[in-house]
Amino acid sequence: MRLIGMLDSPYVRRVAIALRLLDIPFEHDPLSVFSTFDQFSRVNPVVKAPTLVCDDGTVLMDSGLIIDYAEALAGRSLWPADLASRTRALRATGLALAACEKVMQIYYEHNLRPAAHAPWLERVHQQLRAALAGLDAEIARHPPSADEKSLTQDGLCAAIAWRFMQIKLATPVADAACPALSAFAARVEALPSFLATPADDRVTVSTPGYRAP
Repeated sequence: MRLIGMLDSPYVRRVAIALRLLDIPFEHDPLSVFSTFDQFSRVNPVVKAPTLVCDDGTVLMDSGLIIDYAEALAGRSLWPADLASRTRALRATGLALAACEKVMQIYYEHNLRPAAHAPWLERVHQQLRAALAGLDAEIARHPPSADEKSLTQDGLCAAIAWRFMQIKLATPVADAACPALSAFAARVEALPSFLATPADDRVTVSTPGYRAP
């Protein structure tokens, strides 16, 4: 199978690391939805990253749906088994993905629009602050596993979200603003599957940083 998309996308990186954790071999084709739009469109006309080309040629998209397919293929899940733990994991994962979405919106607002829309940006920053505060509190109360063999979706997404905002915001979020999240992410980023799937931090950005409450 072939994974399409660049690893500076948290959604592409989420899938790539999940495939490694599930021991599913894949080829990575780092096409950009911007600079290689036409080439990407020949694989998936929707041009959505991540895109997964299955062994039978079926084209899948959306990180959550791709991981659902991968878990079915592997015969095991990256979600906790018991309901209480899964509920906490679902909440933390939602917060992490919301943070990624808000960082992406801030990045696009400053890099793709002629002029930033200040009221909209302030609302997005407020949403990002709320997502980070909630995620940091969840990790402080219920620390996910930082072990390669028992890492679940909430821990995977939390670490990816933290790294993503460090490379996409011109002023990185300070560790002191999210102490539980930053410490957890540092441990997870040292795992072999993360080291083998680095975020692309060669991207030059001009995006304002996180503004603490």
